[in-house]
This record gives sequence, C-alpha cells and structure tokens, in this order.
Amino acid sequence: MLNLAAALQRNAVINPDKIAIVCGETQITYAQFNAIASQIANGLKARGIQPGDRVALSCPNLPFFPLVYYGIQKAGAVTVPLNVLLRAREIQYHLEDSQAKFYFCFEGVEGLPMAEAGIEAFQKTDACEQLVVMTADQTLSEYQGFETLTSLIHRQSAECDYAPRNADDTAVILYTSGTTGKPKGAELTQANQYLNAMAAQNLMQMAGRDVHLVTLPLFHTFGQTVNMNAPVSLGCTMVLVPRFDPTLVMGLIEKHGVTLFAGVPTMFIGMNLCQAESDCSSLRIGVSGGASLPLEVLKTFEEKFSVPILEGYGLSETSPIVCFNHLDKQRLPGSVGQPIQGVEVRVVDDKDQPVALGEPGEIVIRGHNVMKGYLNRPEENERALRHGWFHSGDVGRFDELGNLFIVDRVKDLIIRGGFNVYPREIEEVFMTHPAVAMVAVIGVPSSEYGEDIKACVVLKEGQFVSSQELRAWGKTQLAAYKYPRQVEIRDTLPMNATGKIMKKDLKAEITQSV
Repeated sequence: MLNLAAALQRNAVINPDKIAIVCGETQITYAQFNAIASQIANGLKARGIQPGDRVALSCPNLPFFPLVYYGIQKAGAVTVPLNVLLRAREIQYHLEDSQAKFYFCFEGVEGLPMAEAGIEAFQKTDACEQLVVMTADQTLSEYQGFETLTSLIHRQSAECDYAPRNADDTAVILYTSGTTGKPKGAELTQANQYLNAMAAQNLMQMAGRDVHLVTLPLFHTFGQTVNMNAPVSLGCTMVLVPRFDPTLVMGLIEKHGVTLFAGVPTMFIGMNLCQAESDCSSLRIGVSGGASLPLEVLKTFEEKFSVPILEGYGLSETSPIVCFNHLDKQRLPGSVGQPIQGVEVRVVDDKDQPVALGEPGEIVIRGHNVMKGYLNRPEENERALRHGWFHSGDVGRFDELGNLFIVDRVKDLIIRGGFNVYPREIEEVFMTHPAVAMVAVIGVPSSEYGEDIKACVVLKEGQFVSSQELRAWGKTQLAAYKYPRQVEIRDTLPMNATGKIMKKDLKAEITQSV
C-alpha cells in the first residue's frame, strides 16, 4: 500500500505546529495542511470521485496547489496538473485526453485570466463533469455560476484517512511540453513519485529543518518532486513564489532563512545579474535542472553566493531525476553526475547499440523512475520504451568515471553541410562573452548547406555589442563549420512557464518572419 498523502498525514501528527507552507503573509501548519486536504478529499468523494479517477488542477505556486494536490491524493484519485499558461483550446485538449472527471482552476490574476480560459474549456467538453474555481476571496460560494473551493469544503470533515493505493497505481499524469509534437500524458505511479522524492532527499541531504524556496512551477515534474513531495515527506517548510523575480527571491531567502534553492538556468542567470543587497548566507545548496546550465553561469553563481550548485538530469517521463551530482563527491562542472541508485543509463547509437566510451549517443534509461507509459498512446509507448529502456531523445556521453554529460537534444541537432553541430556547445562559448546574458542557438534553412547556424542573443543591461561584432568574435572561438553565420540581438527569448527557452517557438517565429 502506498499513497503520497501518507507523509502529510504523518507530519500532521508528529509536526502539527510546524510551518509547512508560506506564501506572502499566509502561513499554514502541517496540521492545517492535512485538515484542509482532508476536507478537499471528502468533498471530492461526496461528489462521486472514486480511486483512480482523474482530477485536473490549474494553479500557480499558491497554497491552493499543494492543498488540492494532496487532497486529490488522499481521495485516491489521479492528479493531472496543467500548465498555467494554457489557453482554452489547450485546456480542453488536456481535459479530454486525460479523461478528467473533475477540474480545479484558480481564478487567475491580472494578465493571466485562468478561470476564463478554464470555464471556456470546461463548457466545450463533455469529458469533465464538474469545475471548481479557487478564489482569493474565500467567502465566495460561487464564481460565475460555478462552485468555489470554499463551497466544496463547506461542512466537510477535517479528518480523512488516505485511500490505499498500490505501488504501480497511477498517482499523477504529467503532460510533456509538446516540444516534439502534441503533448502526451506520462503516467507516473505512486512508486515512481515516492522513490524519486526519497532520491531527492538523499542526494541533497535534506532534513526537516530545511526551508525550500519554491520558484519552480509545481505543475512541473521538477518542482513537484524536489520542492513539494520531498520536503512534505520530511516535514520541511516551503516558501511559495508565484512568479520568479530575482530581487523578491533574494529578499525571501533572507527573510525566511531559505536553505535550498532549486531553479532552471534562466533563474540562476537572473540571480547572477541581480544587484539587490540581501543576506543569502542561509543558503546551503543550489540545484539546477530543466535544461543544461552554462558553465559560466555556474561559476558566477558559486562565486557570488558561496553555495555549490548541483546539476541533475531528468525528464517528466522519469519522475524526473535520472542523474545527479553528489555533495559528498567531487563535482565535475558541466556534468550532470551519475545515475541515481536503482537507475541504469546507457548511451546508444541509432540501432540501440552502446557507443564507445566518450562518444555521443542517445540517452536511454531504465529503473524505478520510468513511467508506466504515455496515456492511451500504445504506438508511442512501443517506440519510447522499446527493449525495456526509455528513449529520452537527448544526446549524451559518459566519461571513464561514469559521469554523464548532456550534449544536446536529438531534435536540436543542426546538420550544416554534412557536419553535426550541437547548439549547446556554441551556447556555452557565447555565454563566456562579457556582454551576453542569454543565448539560444538554432538551425535555419540554407539553400547552400541545408541548415545554417543562428544565435539569438540577449545582452546584459547596460552592455552594447553589435551582431556583426559578436559574429566576428564567434568566428575566433569556434571551428569554421560551427560558428554562427547569423547573430540576432533580441530583447527577450521565448520561455515556457518553467523558465525554459522554447527553441521550437523561436524557430517558428524566425521562419515565419523570413
């Protein structure tokens, strides 16, 4: 028997007065956390939700998210977290594809009218039976004619034992970002989620006294495992940040004595560039994932904050952690470390045969972290899980000590005049230029070479360098077939809600403008 909510229920007994959730001026203890989650579970059961039913959730990093997430788990249902930036058409697709019976949607904030999109999607689908809106005004019993969370939990008991689930029962359905096609729902089991949370605890040497700064979106696998499931199981405090802002974040680190900060590369870049004078000495560890962290960014952060950054590697389909650097071992900058305990990783060629040591190939994975499969996608599962290994679509290489280095995405590979060019290598070089804050390298059509290389660059504030100068500089740093013939200076780069640069969107934007 296994249920993610068991840890919450346990901490409500042994750490009832410990602060579990902080958001702005709101503070919620573990006893209160468990009580509200129990009311939500009872409200769901009163409306017909059975163990195994799917319940969708759209919410930024606010207390509503963990409260509802664990309420769904207590009821034995399957949580389907949705990206908060989805539009109505996209929400409708996710509700229908997941066959969600119930949908919790936050009302939204200025510029992000989530409830409007959620209501429109709900009204256009027959798949979902009920919509509940979470509102900042917790006295409201309805919102535009729909029930609110206040109404759902009204008069519900604050006691509810978690529903017994099997280790291989689906706990969460996480949708891939759709960078290579239509989003697919990865079914992650109770064991997947539990064991990966335990792995995160061990790798980061977490303890109950740790205070987590939760800037990663909780609807995403990285934030969900490292910043929610792992700390909840230990009784840690989570400081929720709905929207990343480096000045705000540094102030919260000082105010709450934050010890663990997990982020994606663009967040570390923002912290490096921030001029705020906050005392961040409470930090003991930084964790980076979601995309490759440029070496220059890692070095700058560690020098500025005197905190080690541990880089890891994972995917939605692997719960997410696959490899990780270890605090008690020598870190090799640029490497994502070694496979976690119970997980095997190989690097193979296009015939699924292992490549020679040091050679690049596709990363394949097997172990307790690998999903059951994509929901209702038998053909995709046959391809992605062939021969008992999950095929990641990422290119990597191993060194003689078993450290994994991420080379790039298979889909991002640029073939220029017959030469394979990996964008990440070029991005690493451009990040060493003193004027460059961020860069994304993509392939663009070329009548002469098939594809050519283009670098899209965001400059640091107060810096100026022309695209011609950057192009000439790149030529001195890279082989003739690698340096970008095209360099574009931009104000911003397209990013998803996790702060990951969306090269697919960038490529489409540039292609349309040609």
